[in-house]
Amino acid sequence: MRDRRMHQNLTQEQLAHRAEISRDTIQRIEGARNDARISHLWRIADTLDTTVGALLGE
Repeated sequence: MRDRRMHQNLTQEQLAHRAEISRDTIQRIEGARNDARISHLWRIADTLDTTVGALLGE
């Protein structure tokens, strides 16, 4: 997710705003400090114009 975000020149704050989730959530997901909710993954994938599978490395 981090690579995809950075490829699109987005900060964590920008991604969080566009995906309508908190920056802390983005930070925790990128840092693998917790399991992401599927609803968050869908929002992030949509914002980054990718699939949930791609975010998960599938």
